[in-house]
Formats: sequence, structure tokens, C-alpha cells
Amino acid sequence: MTLGSVFLSEVLGTGILLLLGAGVVANVLLTKSKGFDGGWLLINLGWGLAVMAGVFVAYKSGGHLNPAVTLGVLSSGAAEYAPGVPVGFASTLAYVAGQLVGAFLGACTAYVTYKKHFDAEPDEGKRLGVFATGPEIRVYQWNLLTEVVGTFVLVIVILALGKTPHGLGPVAAALLVVGIGASLGGPTGYAINPARDLGPRIAYALLPAHRTVSAAVTVGAPAGDPGPERPASGAKDADWAYAWVPVVGPLIGGVLAGLASQFLF
Repeated sequence: MTLGSVFLSEVLGTGILLLLGAGVVANVLLTKSKGFDGGWLLINLGWGLAVMAGVFVAYKSGGHLNPAVTLGVLSSGAAEYAPGVPVGFASTLAYVAGQLVGAFLGACTAYVTYKKHFDAEPDEGKRLGVFATGPEIRVYQWNLLTEVVGTFVLVIVILALGKTPHGLGPVAAALLVVGIGASLGGPTGYAINPARDLGPRIAYALLPAHRTVSAAVTVGAPAGDPGPERPASGAKDADWAYAWVPVVGPLIGGVLAGLASQFLF
């Protein structure tokens, strides 16, 4: 399998992941949507099914869809990322680049799908919440720890599934993501994937948006209560001050899980 094929497979799979994942958040958060106020469990279920769809679509590359998973496989000492794809610098770059591009494109497609609902939504915090995660209580070191723990669980279980005959395929990954969201997603919105947060956050910063916001907007986790209040301004705020947490935390968690797997499995 060529590195170009790996790149395209991860672009497509991660694009599907973000289209459906950001889509379910938009459905729940945006006031004029038929799914408005559907709740946290609907978001959890939607993200789980989004993972399942993305992994199926990206079967050729193994359906990583997540730099933390890729680095977890790398640090586990595996010889291949997928059948015919040896672990190496070039292949790692192909995976991560494909994931970031796919996440950006998937988020843009979700925006286009819900364009009129974004136009009708006055709360800029909810608009950002469709694209990116944020903390309910902003204490960066604890937010980072939450992302490390959630991603460690994700990657260690995925690595265990790869060594355990179960016959569930991507369905197992979907159920795992639903479980992580339901159990560990409350503090930060469970990014557990640097591409999932960074690619859409860049998309949010670049896409057109109304400049009029309410007296106070919120920037928080993509759920019914988007998080702590922030002062309103006339411009979008992609919350770049927080953006490093859902990138660094998952990368640490993924690497730690890969290293731990060498001793556990």
C-alpha cells in the first residue's frame, strides 16, 4: 500500500468522522435544529457511530483517524500500522497529515450542511462548540489530565482489541467511544483526538460567521451547557488559549498507552 493511499484513506475516514460527529453536535446545540436539546447521550451515541463509519471507510489504512492512535501504535513497538504499511517517519507523517486534512474538510462539510442553522444561532459559544471542545471548569492542568486519561483508555483498549479475537470490528471502537464520552467526557468534552479538535478549530476560524453576539457568550464542551461564560466581543473567538490542551493531552495519553501495552499484552 502506497503512502498516498494511506493519506487518502485517512482523509476520507476522518472526514466522515467529523462530518457525522460535528453534525450530531450541531443537531443538539443549534437552536433551530430538529434535534435541539437532544442531550449529552445523543452526542455520545452520534460520535460513537461516527467513529464506526469512519473506521469502516478507512479500512485500507487500518482506520486510525486519530494521531494519538497512530502514535500509540508507534510506541507499542508494532512493525506495521496496517498490513503492508511499515512503521516509519514517512508513514507516520502520511497518517497524521491525512487525519488533520480530513478533520478540517469534514468540519467544513458539517458547516455547509447546517449553514442556515449557524446563521440563525446567536450564541457564538454554541457555534464554536460544534467545531471544538472546551472545559466546563477551566483549570488547564486538570483539563490536560482529563484528556490524557480519556485518550489512554481509548488507545489501550484499541491495542487490546487488536490482540483479542472478538469479531466486532469497528463496532467495538464505536462502543468504546460512547463509553468514554458517557463516563469521562464531562470535564472537557472528550476530544481524545488532536485532529478532531485542531482541524475543526482551524475551520471555525476561517469560515464566515456573524459578528453580532449576545451580551455574554460561552466557550465550553459541545453539550447542552456549553461552559463557563466569556465576555462578548464583536469577533469570533476560536479559544486558542485552550487549543493546546486537546492536542497535547491526547498525544501524551496515546504514547503512554502504547508504552504500557508493551508490558501488558
